[in-house]
Amino acid sequence: MGQKVLFFGDVGIDDTIALLFAYLSEGVDVIGIVACYGNVSKKQTTRNVRYLLEEVGRTDIPVMGGAEKPMTGEVPIYYPNVHGPEGLGPITPPPNEAAPLENFFQVISLIEEYDDLVIVNVGRMTSLATLFLLYPDTMKGIKSFYIMGGAFNVPGNVTPSAEANFYADPVAANIVMKYAEHVFLFPLNVTEHAIVTPGMVNYIHAKGKAPLMKPLLDYYYEEFYKKMVPDIEGSPVHDALTLMGVEKKDICTFYRTRVAVEITGEARGLSIGDFRKSFEQDEFDGRPIHSVAISMNYFAFYQLFMSKMTGETF
Repeated sequence: MGQKVLFFGDVGIDDTIALLFAYLSEGVDVIGIVACYGNVSKKQTTRNVRYLLEEVGRTDIPVMGGAEKPMTGEVPIYYPNVHGPEGLGPITPPPNEAAPLENFFQVISLIEEYDDLVIVNVGRMTSLATLFLLYPDTMKGIKSFYIMGGAFNVPGNVTPSAEANFYADPVAANIVMKYAEHVFLFPLNVTEHAIVTPGMVNYIHAKGKAPLMKPLLDYYYEEFYKKMVPDIEGSPVHDALTLMGVEKKDICTFYRTRVAVEITGEARGLSIGDFRKSFEQDEFDGRPIHSVAISMNYFAFYQLFMSKMTGETF
């Protein structure tokens, strides 16, 4: 069996691609999913997760309801222009009459069940930050954290300075950066290079192992990325790269630095690390040092992604 993973997400298109990778990979074993607000509402995320698990025959995986709003207390902003009105591009999951999930703290029993658990968080960090505030000792038992968030020394994607996950709840992001240990952080400036081209999509689709992938990534590319970045050659799968790092740690090169997140003002959501070469690193407020991805090996990404999605060797 693969590495046990507890997955936190706001399941839109690239979250779904990440979960499809996990489904097809013997190196990753998702033992639970926390459905949070983000790309869409918590209610819609829950519906999307249940639909995906039905499609791949994994309804045995427990789903827990995460946060509905950020720690800032604001009303969340959703992004139907990116992920489609339901969060799954052109796909509308069938109605699900199951009761809303109010079972978040079942994650504690899952965490206590495994002594080598990895948490992968690819959406807003509100739910994860809540665990650090309420169960700091329990969270020390987590083996490592793989987090998609931030943008270092480059522009953001929702503001000139901030990436979406850090911007939407900068309070939560800063709490996680302050209290989590053994963090592998995958920022926007690296994940944007994890491109899946239309040719790759068509080849994977022809092999028939990855349900839903073609309509999702065709939509992602045609309806969003080609319009926003006309010369882009495919769709970046930010969240999939983050999860893939669990199985293949050397898919990225990492730089060790403490990380802080700006909470308010024009720089809200700005991710700050110390990348100076000729100075002793700033200790910020004594927070842990994290492994921040600074580059990725595209060939390694291509080989791993295509191999898992097709069942062939690349």
